[in-house]
Amino acid sequence: KVGVSIYKFDDNFMTLYREEIANYFKSLNDGNTYDVTIQDGKGDQAEQTNQIDNFIQQGYDVLIINLVQSTSAATVIDKCATAGVPCIFINREPEKADMDLYDGKDYAGKYTYVGADARQSGKMQGELVADLADKGDLNKDGTLQYVMVVGDPENVDAKYRTEFSISQYGEKSGLKVEKLDEQRGDWDQAKGQEIVANALVKFGDKIEVVFCNNDGMALGAAQAINAAGRTVGKDIYLVGVDALEEAKQLIKDGKMTGTVLNDHIGQSHTAVDAAVKAVNGDKLEKYYWVDYVKVSPDNVAEFLKK
Repeated sequence: KVGVSIYKFDDNFMTLYREEIANYFKSLNDGNTYDVTIQDGKGDQAEQTNQIDNFIQQGYDVLIINLVQSTSAATVIDKCATAGVPCIFINREPEKADMDLYDGKDYAGKYTYVGADARQSGKMQGELVADLADKGDLNKDGTLQYVMVVGDPENVDAKYRTEFSISQYGEKSGLKVEKLDEQRGDWDQAKGQEIVANALVKFGDKIEVVFCNNDGMALGAAQAINAAGRTVGKDIYLVGVDALEEAKQLIKDGKMTGTVLNDHIGQSHTAVDAAVKAVNGDKLEKYYWVDYVKVSPDNVAEFLKK
């Protein structure tokens, strides 16, 4: 029995991820039968904690958890350790101190984090802009004026993407940077649209690049940019993360500068493989990493669904 709790079902990327978890479990032909229950955390940590408690009480053999709040990892690890239930964290990386909690104890090797290193995705966003012919510096003043749309400041992926996109841009381009605005968008398309629409009113032509921590918010940003009469690639640039199908199409159509593939297939399969190992009593590594990939107009055709 496999219990899966997703932070919220209406997240574009995690929808693809959870569907692939279910599909991959069905495809396994290893002599075991997997009864997979996937539940919606509804963006509410109390709701998700209740789901985890129920999974444990009902004797589930392994849990796959996409945390609502990565700061709750220690509580979840303690619950699972007490019950002796292996736990696979996905997509939202717990703090290192939480992952180190059971080093040298019996529960070591029974919990893991499967994901992509968010520092890498941030660096790739910075490179997508630094690699442009004009390095994103449309007004040629030697400084990149930008707007940052943050997913959730509590989330380590958001922190790293926000930080490393800018540091890597500066390192690679050699130019200065000026943050015009930074707002929390909670990974949400409508919020991304609202934030960027407001920024365009406030800062107008001064904005050269909009960085979004995910493609959901970037899709909203693209709507705002279009509504404001701005043209991506001509008088503004826009980058995201996830390589959602809609974002890849925008890149192909010249309405988005680039994105970074967050490989939901590689990650979901690795998470399922780790869950199977745990059920079979094998020791887990503490981390399993899956690489990101830059997606730009030069290679987007390779990633679009045929």
